[in-house]
Amino acid sequence: MNQFHSSATPNSHSAFIAMGSNMGNRVDMIEQACQKLDEHVYIRLVRTSGLWETKPMYVEDQNEFLNGVCEVSNTPSSYDLRLMLIVKISTSLQPGDLLDVLQNIEKDLGRVKLIDKGPRSIDLDILLYDQVQHGSDRLTIPHALMLEREFVLRPLCELIPDTPHPDHPSMPYNSFLARLTENTSSPSMSTFTPMSSTLSPLTALNPSRKTQTMAIINLTPDSFSDGGRNSPTDPASLHSTLLSAINAGATILDLGGQSSRPRAESISAAEEFARVAPALALLRSMPEARHTAISIDTYRSEVARQAVAAGAHFVNDVSAGTLDPDMLSTVAQLGCTVCLMHMRGTPETMMRPEHTRYPDGVVAGVATELLERVRAAEAAGVRRWRIMLDPGLGFAKTSEQSLEVLRNLKVLREWKGLEGLPWLVGPSRKGFVGKALGGRKEPGEREWGTAAAVAACVQGGADVVRVHEVGAMRDVVRVSDAIWRDNAAVAEKMSRDMNGA
Repeated sequence: MNQFHSSATPNSHSAFIAMGSNMGNRVDMIEQACQKLDEHVYIRLVRTSGLWETKPMYVEDQNEFLNGVCEVSNTPSSYDLRLMLIVKISTSLQPGDLLDVLQNIEKDLGRVKLIDKGPRSIDLDILLYDQVQHGSDRLTIPHALMLEREFVLRPLCELIPDTPHPDHPSMPYNSFLARLTENTSSPSMSTFTPMSSTLSPLTALNPSRKTQTMAIINLTPDSFSDGGRNSPTDPASLHSTLLSAINAGATILDLGGQSSRPRAESISAAEEFARVAPALALLRSMPEARHTAISIDTYRSEVARQAVAAGAHFVNDVSAGTLDPDMLSTVAQLGCTVCLMHMRGTPETMMRPEHTRYPDGVVAGVATELLERVRAAEAAGVRRWRIMLDPGLGFAKTSEQSLEVLRNLKVLREWKGLEGLPWLVGPSRKGFVGKALGGRKEPGEREWGTAAAVAACVQGGADVVRVHEVGAMRDVVRVSDAIWRDNAAVAEKMSRDMNGA
């Protein structure tokens, strides 16, 4: 989480640090390195790129890397692939002193350099320091190889796409990236979003990725489709519900104790957690759940904190942090992933006319408002690789608007500032499906319509679909993946082969 230090000096400089790891627990290594940067008295971590997964360069007989970039500013802030990011910092340290700090962090985290450009648990490099050029026996700024590395340019372009390189004042970084990748139709690397320690991460830019199926586990008496079905006071029935969802193919279980249906009444945080606590305890004891991620569906920070302490892996907030001012900072402190959903108003008021009015169109409205929430989350200390998005079908949207959003998922995925973030989409049994079926009022009678909507989600690029009927919708997802995801990977490979011929 970002920390501001009272001993900051006014002589502040902006630097960009590349971080990478392809040994051990890559995500943990990178997050520890970010924390150590942020705790340093003369460094403030300003912003991070997403995490990017890529194959290693130069020495190829090594695991793949996680990569990224962080921006810093002058104040007294066993995997197969490499993870990389870039961080922006603000610092009062001079380049040589900053290099000393980075090398000490590498040492503290156990890095042992065996081969030049070979495998490493953590790798920290200064890419840029203001717009200066610096050369010494120890350090060259700008980094000498940064313009030939896609795994540097992609995360850097998340932070400063239009900024020129100091050696090339007329060439912004997005132009260097375009030149480097001009013969490829999709990235050779992908963003990387951790879900849990036992579930594969989301790789939103991988064209052959598999769509994850999230099971809706409502522990409420008044949810629109299955309220009262899963009683937290009936352990045998609850166990059966959870096991059934896992056996049907759910990779994520979404536990909710507060209904978010239109005009739903609010309960206390204590009652909300009391509803989900038995399911969390059960899941901890079930060996069948060890490869399943658990999300807590709540817009209350205290419920999120208690649920993560009780075993939930990430937070699914229908308000994107707007209904509890402490939610985003709480998620940052917890260090878990959060799904930010688009909604206006509250569940009680979201369908009022003033909340369903989008002067620039619903797609533009959803994109720009979610971008604001992403920026708010980052400002609160949530790392970019810990953010998922949900367009909020049926939330502050008429049926026609929900269909319009569903038709334009690809537009949302490619919206400037949202690129590379994974999307969760929840069409299951919603009112817009019933209306398209001719006004079918019973949510349980909307499964065939839901199947069509789920297929559209996959075709539009959703990374996770949230559903009630797991078994049937998992089949829809598998076939949809076979049509759009596997085929996309084959088409990309054919394109590369043809370009190389």
